Amino acid sequence: MKKRILLLPFFAFFFLYGCTLLEPIQEEPYFGKGIVTVKFLQVNDVYEIAPLQGGKYGGMARVAYVRDSIKERNPNTFLFMAGDFLNPSLLGNLTKDGERIRGKQMVEVMNAVGFDLVTFGNHEFDLTEKELQKRLDESKFPWVSSNVLHVTPAGTKKPFETKLEMGNEPISDYNTIYVKDSLGNEVRFGFIGVTLDSNPKEYVHYGNIYKEAKRAYDAVYPKVDFVIGLTHLTIDQDHQLAKELPDMPLIMGGHEHVSNLEREGNTVIAKADANAISMYIHTLQYNLRTQVLYVNSKIMYLDEKVPLQSNVDRVVKKWNEVLDTELSKVVSNARDVIYSPKTPLDGTDSANRSIQTNLGDKITEAMAFAYNYKVDAALVNGGSFRVDDMLSGDLTSVDIFRVLPFGGNVLKVDMKGELLKEVLDYGKSQRGNGAYLQRYKISQSPSGDWLIAGKPINYKKKYTIALSDFLLKGLDIPFLTPDNSGIVKVYEPKETELAFDIRKSVISYLKSL
Repeated sequence: MKKRILLLPFFAFFFLYGCTLLEPIQEEPYFGKGIVTVKFLQVNDVYEIAPLQGGKYGGMARVAYVRDSIKERNPNTFLFMAGDFLNPSLLGNLTKDGERIRGKQMVEVMNAVGFDLVTFGNHEFDLTEKELQKRLDESKFPWVSSNVLHVTPAGTKKPFETKLEMGNEPISDYNTIYVKDSLGNEVRFGFIGVTLDSNPKEYVHYGNIYKEAKRAYDAVYPKVDFVIGLTHLTIDQDHQLAKELPDMPLIMGGHEHVSNLEREGNTVIAKADANAISMYIHTLQYNLRTQVLYVNSKIMYLDEKVPLQSNVDRVVKKWNEVLDTELSKVVSNARDVIYSPKTPLDGTDSANRSIQTNLGDKITEAMAFAYNYKVDAALVNGGSFRVDDMLSGDLTSVDIFRVLPFGGNVLKVDMKGELLKEVLDYGKSQRGNGAYLQRYKISQSPSGDWLIAGKPINYKKKYTIALSDFLLKGLDIPFLTPDNSGIVKVYEPKETELAFDIRKSVISYLKSL
């Protein structure tokens, strides 16, 4: 008999808050005997281990508390991460014991939480091959990936591996979890994991999402009752995956950073907010008599009402001490509120590498602010914004360090208009890449001419431009170097000046608003 799936018609309209965890959560519908109930808890795109906005939202210790509270009532409770957790993060770009942390803090915290299954996100491959292997070896939780393979130095393609005491174990292209109720009734779930190919690296091979997902699905389906998707794809790709595999009852996905709950046929597609601001609680109830699976998905916001699980919080605090020590070298009182934007500041990679954003507006004006506005314009490469997140609520200096973890000087450069146009044209041509330029007081006319303060660039005139020091290294823009004939003069700020660190410039500017 073919198993059937039923999505509760009200699945999108339930919201849980922290206080409800103090009392048992009522299950709907209630069937009594003959029903096996399973809880799948989902987070995705978690870059910060500690709560954000002064402790108001998120935090892995809250994730652990919720999981423990639910599991105490239902042992068949499992926690999943749908990709993007090793990078980017402020802590990850700091150095400890002579090497960059690069996600070590996240793995240690996730080990303490006790995740049941994770898959790769595109940002996992920001790490070097060696760094990623260290994180895999440190993981005490299982990984699954159906379409990502390791390209070895010899050029062969094989699954990534995790190190065990008795050797290495390949990451499987599917995973299984068998659950039983108190009467011994069993339901078997299989899991496949797929990742979008938006971060090409020489050591990574991305197989076709749909082809490899179907291959893994066909391999695990004979062994289980239902197959679940754990994905890091765009929402459109998740919908297509649901069309390709219409009997999949649930896709727990990531990538967009904002919570979403949609339906494609008989498939629920769920994505939580980034940084564990929210998590999804999926209740799957299998009727053994009718062989119908009921899927009920609820979002829970992890705010101040949700306590911190003490064991995980101790690990988080240990790493926060490392963070505070490093930040104190640059700015005092790093956790004081400096600014509360009326509209969230867009720090996402996709936006800052493609369009002028409100975060780009703020940072480039801060660069001019650092020189008392005695510049004609300011430029910074969008790829230097590393937070890949929306910034809202009360912001602290820590949030600015999250955006600009690499710091660097704000230089004051005199250059000819002809070179400035060439730089702007090149930046525009790099739309979608890190070399795309965020700008202050620079715009384009309807005809495409570049304007400074509303006036066309004079190619023979000398302009004073505030630039991030990275831009003058010729890495993102190959021809933009100090010895370029179009550069008249470069001023490098002293350590006592605001422009010495772009982050101090932004913090001081935001405080002034």
